[in-house]
Amino acid sequence: MEFVGRTDSLALLAAARERARAGHPQRVLVEGPAGIGKTALVRRFLRDDTHVLYGAGEEAESELAFGVLEQLLGRDGTGDGSRPGGGNGAGSGAGGRRWADAHAAGAALLEALDEAQGAGGAPDSDDRAARGPDAPGTSAPDDPGLSAPDTSAPDTSARNTPDTPAPYTHVTLVLDDAQWADHLSLQALTFAVRRLRADRVLVLVVVRDAEDTRLAEGLRRLFTADDAVRVRLDGLGPAELAELGGGMGVRGLTAQAAARLHAHTAGNPLHVKALLEQEGAGLLEALGEPGVTPPAPKSFTALVLAKLAACSPAADALVCAAAVLGTHCTPADAWEVAGADLLDEERRAADVLTALEEAVHTGLLTESPGDPLIRFPHPLVHAAVYHQLGPSRRAALHLSAARTVRDQAHRLRHRALAAAGPDPELAAELASLGRKFAAEGAWANAAGQLTAAARLGPEPAAYEQYTLEAVECALLAGDVPDMGEVAQRIAQFTPGGWRSYLLGRLSLFDLDRAEALLADAWHRCDPAAEPVLGARIAGQFAALHGSMSHGAEMAEWADLAIRLAPDDTATDMIRVLRLTGLAMSGRAPQTLAALAPLPDPALATPAQLEELLGRGTLREWTGDLTGAVRDLGGVFGACHGRAASFRVVAATALAAAEYRVGRWDDAIVHTDLALSLAADTDQPHIALYCRMLAAQVHAVRGAFAKAQAHARVARVYAAGGHVNPTLWAALAEAHLARAQGRPEEVLAALGPLLALAPRGDLEEPGTVPWADLLAEAWAALGDEKRAVQALAPYEVLATQRGHHGALLVAARARGTLEAARGDTVAAERAFRSGLKHAAHVEAPFDRALLHLAYGGFLRRAGRRTRAGEQLRTARDLLVRLDAPPDLGRCERELAACGLGSAGSAPEREPRTRGAALLTPQELAVARLVASGLTNRQVARELVISVKTVEYHLGRIFPKLGVDSRTRLAAALAADEPGPEPGRPGSGRAP
Repeated sequence: MEFVGRTDSLALLAAARERARAGHPQRVLVEGPAGIGKTALVRRFLRDDTHVLYGAGEEAESELAFGVLEQLLGRDGTGDGSRPGGGNGAGSGAGGRRWADAHAAGAALLEALDEAQGAGGAPDSDDRAARGPDAPGTSAPDDPGLSAPDTSAPDTSARNTPDTPAPYTHVTLVLDDAQWADHLSLQALTFAVRRLRADRVLVLVVVRDAEDTRLAEGLRRLFTADDAVRVRLDGLGPAELAELGGGMGVRGLTAQAAARLHAHTAGNPLHVKALLEQEGAGLLEALGEPGVTPPAPKSFTALVLAKLAACSPAADALVCAAAVLGTHCTPADAWEVAGADLLDEERRAADVLTALEEAVHTGLLTESPGDPLIRFPHPLVHAAVYHQLGPSRRAALHLSAARTVRDQAHRLRHRALAAAGPDPELAAELASLGRKFAAEGAWANAAGQLTAAARLGPEPAAYEQYTLEAVECALLAGDVPDMGEVAQRIAQFTPGGWRSYLLGRLSLFDLDRAEALLADAWHRCDPAAEPVLGARIAGQFAALHGSMSHGAEMAEWADLAIRLAPDDTATDMIRVLRLTGLAMSGRAPQTLAALAPLPDPALATPAQLEELLGRGTLREWTGDLTGAVRDLGGVFGACHGRAASFRVVAATALAAAEYRVGRWDDAIVHTDLALSLAADTDQPHIALYCRMLAAQVHAVRGAFAKAQAHARVARVYAAGGHVNPTLWAALAEAHLARAQGRPEEVLAALGPLLALAPRGDLEEPGTVPWADLLAEAWAALGDEKRAVQALAPYEVLATQRGHHGALLVAARARGTLEAARGDTVAAERAFRSGLKHAAHVEAPFDRALLHLAYGGFLRRAGRRTRAGEQLRTARDLLVRLDAPPDLGRCERELAACGLGSAGSAPEREPRTRGAALLTPQELAVARLVASGLTNRQVARELVISVKTVEYHLGRIFPKLGVDSRTRLAAALAADEPGPEPGRPGSGRAP
């Protein structure tokens, strides 16, 4: 029958589709109670769409990791998902593609959406797509992953020209019954949707109630935001019910009868159709008599079972077998499973196509030409059929399914569902597969298998062990929404090493309790007999000491974890912890020298990639910034399949090196990306160092409001009194106060570090520089004694380590301090010492501050000519960096020297030419394109869509006055400063 009503809703959807076609990605939420017609509305809307990725949640599969995502991406993970009732089918659940976590899966979905749009399909599309900044979809924001996609009306003045590519295909992504989708798929979808900028994508999420707690919070925020389209479905009106009745062959439904039917059913199409099918024309009599109460609709299950009862044995067996296999399956698989339900003569007398035709005719199954899968028309139909199976019949069908399906995980799942009680052999098989998944880093799938094993464990000890391992895997997958509830449940288990270890892991925000629990776990563990448990306890001890900035202890425990079980420490950061712990305890040069040669990151094993991340971090700490950026950039580009925590650390380490080397735009991009990754995986606490970096780079750029926002977040986490959050909050606030020229606030911010310093390795040169900030603040306020107390220990350590970068900043602070004390000879000696060290230092901002401080000292000493030399050098560096707060101070010093703003206009005015005209995101895209990457490779590197890359190129080309990728590379190369005389490094950064 024809679709009835919903004109206004269809108009809203059509308008959203037109905006998506114009390059403005749209988010649409369709909500309403069960049976209200949400799926029917979406099907009617999609009738003319040819590019649809479709997935639907299923209550029975809500714990199947990435099950819905595999539907969206297609069975082979290629993005060839299906529309309702057509196209390619869903993936095979645990047997399909596996991703390390929701971020990696979201990145795969983003690529699939690119492919579905046809992005980058033509041989020269990278250049052609970069032309024409006025192409549709040029109002996207610059900030990836932090703000919602644009849903404003498209610029209808934009038109395709001969210089622009043909229109891209718009794509509709549908997630039906989102309240039953697995959590990891919802997180992956949220990750992808946040990164749609100039894409021709319409994302439709269908849900019963937007406030359903089963929805991921991030997804709910996106689809209930003011710029999302919300379509709320209520019951059909009386006139529409009359039309519905006519379409079902019930004629003569008067306006009064239709009004009574509406009042009786609230217009719910599912109930109305059930009544009309059940009562037919007899319903009219009841509706026509005001004193007679119309019959209530039978339960949906009863209606389904009535249809099933009318089927032949072959059709009944096919439908029941399909229900056991899931919401969709191949006819061949269903027919093979059905063999367990048919007598030999019944099977010989029937065939699959005849049985399928009967099931489709009765409305129990659906099939479409070209679609290899059969499906249930509604999840309620599937549930009604499955739950009516008696225990014996259900078990027999599951055992038949276990013999039919090819994926090992699916076979075990069916065997588990067929089990009548504890089954130690099957539980052991499930646990073995779960541990295999865990070894591969497929934590979500591992958790599912181990949970099933726990249900079948015959003894309490087996149940508890499997449960503990399942919880650990769920933690690593980021899928434990209520850690407190899990901890309470585990606390009831029998005391043991695994129990104490996991409780300690769940208690890392309470450091004292975590340490006590891990100590108890270690006491109960025999590492020789249980090396895996021993390695995991040791790994958590390493993380615990790292959170307290105890470098030596962190390295010792990490080394022990690697020796006990090098491939099974339940963390992919253990080698990084070891290397950074050694560096924090003063052994960075020796540790770097002892590292074996490492391959290119693209060829590295997981363990080697960890060591490359550690090596890059140590190179940054020791002052080899060019080597650090090379290592860390390679690691970041190669770590897409790693856990989100690893990628957050890699992006943050890269941003830190970029900040030090003067590539501040790149540092902004990578801090934003790291913070977005942490937020998308519900782990904001792992990015507090990144918060400090973001505050620091925005502060030196003069973006004080942004810096303050990052510092405020860090301060919230510091309220718990833990070392690392307190450290990062203090430094974020101190760097902001320094940039603003407020020494009192610098002192207030750094005060907590004075108490923390004795508890950890916070004074190691190159790791966490803060003594120079504190000393200069005390000197500015006239308290030279405290300034000396703050600076002297740092100077001693820096001298012992021979760390040129640390000696440079210490010399700057010492010169400022001695000048404040009136000892001009000592101040001159300190500043000159700093200049000697500067010859070995790549960090341009540190050098600029040294020249600025020295020039100011010389001016106040009356040596204006020499002061002008130092101040001009400082100004040149600060202009290149675009550091307005310190550049302003430098210009004022020059003016006081009587030199004013001497120099060429381009030197005086930052960000007025070339690459300086680009936003940080545009510059990041431009640099990657100039390095030879394709648009798709750039998109993968920055975790954005190809259309967003094209959008940025459409703005970059006219800004730089170029019309090809080759000329873009030349323009960027011409704009890069050359190496300064006597300066180390490649000259790529200022």
